[in-house]
Amino acid sequence: MKITRISSLHADAGWRVFSYLKIETDQQGLIGWSEYNESYGNKGLSTVIEKLGPHIIGDDPLSNERIHAKLYAMTRQTAGGIMGQAIAAIENALLDVKAKALGVPVSTLFGGPIRERMRLYWSHCGNYRIGPAQKLIGKPPIRTLDDIAACGREVRDQGYTALKANAYLLDGEARVHMPGFGRGAGAPELNWDWKLLDAMAAQMQAFREGAGPDVDLLIDLNYNFKTEGYLQVARHLEPYRLTWLEIDSANPEALATIRRGSRTPIASCESLFGARVFRPYFEHQSVDVAIIDVTWNGLAQALKIAAMADAFEINVAPHNFYGHLSTLMSAHFCAAVPNFRIMELDVDDVPWKDELVTVPPVIDQGNLILPKVPGWGADIDEAAVRRHPPKF
Repeated sequence: MKITRISSLHADAGWRVFSYLKIETDQQGLIGWSEYNESYGNKGLSTVIEKLGPHIIGDDPLSNERIHAKLYAMTRQTAGGIMGQAIAAIENALLDVKAKALGVPVSTLFGGPIRERMRLYWSHCGNYRIGPAQKLIGKPPIRTLDDIAACGREVRDQGYTALKANAYLLDGEARVHMPGFGRGAGAPELNWDWKLLDAMAAQMQAFREGAGPDVDLLIDLNYNFKTEGYLQVARHLEPYRLTWLEIDSANPEALATIRRGSRTPIASCESLFGARVFRPYFEHQSVDVAIIDVTWNGLAQALKIAAMADAFEINVAPHNFYGHLSTLMSAHFCAAVPNFRIMELDVDDVPWKDELVTVPPVIDQGNLILPKVPGWGADIDEAAVRRHPPKF
């Protein structure tokens, strides 16, 4: 069997773009799909994939590990980042080809499934109800603490047992606090103040009042503070019984300091690439939960990282805020790892999201049900993608 063609497709996803990689083979009808992300900080990723493609035309798609090793060796001087994501997109599509050729789900390639139901948390809970995205998703806007409480009740009433939010500021025009990505006030110094901490505490209290005592609360701080600020937030939010405080930090020692200085569990690592980069975070005992992006690392490599985390007695969770195909890719990761914690899912989204795949993921009472068909469990509906061209 040989790889004959590699191509990308893109669909409008409201405030971002859903991107898909298609790998064709010389066996009629045998096609592999993966989802990748070119929005936010990943501009130019499709071009990098296009440049790598010719290097694997004619290769055996079943030899995914050899292809990954070749592409990594060719690009090791620029490892990680967009280059890492390009290789991951290729690896993930190859795994879909391989599983379909063998007639098994992807998780079976890696000894799974260990579990067929994955507990979910409702991610970016409220984010898309603030700002222009709110009209696209057709949900009530968030402007007050009562609106946040109502959002928490919705999570509970739909059967989810956990939610994750970012920090919202409701003074004046409602907005998401995101200076770490260069949006809004506070960049580049990334300082904290008591007004901001009190607003975050009020937000968590409102979610708790709405969701009730049995729904886990998580908050994602991204890159929005320095070590000092993360410590202050962690201590300020301790009364709200958070399941984890999510932090991005390029310094594993600093993250370990935060973990030691707080009684709230720390989750991190979603922005890291490759086992070599994850290793110091495990060695310094920087995290309670390691977040691994299957779309950015590739499933086979993500499982290696998860195995290393398991050796350090650390559970893992996927970073998954993309489209349905990415959700299925992450589900196979969750199904195959022994040290699974919980799975991320964006529930609020554009109304045409289901159209873009042949079979949308099945959600039952806040749990994702693993598909049992060969491959990821769904393909991309190319006609539907064409009906929703991207607004780059």
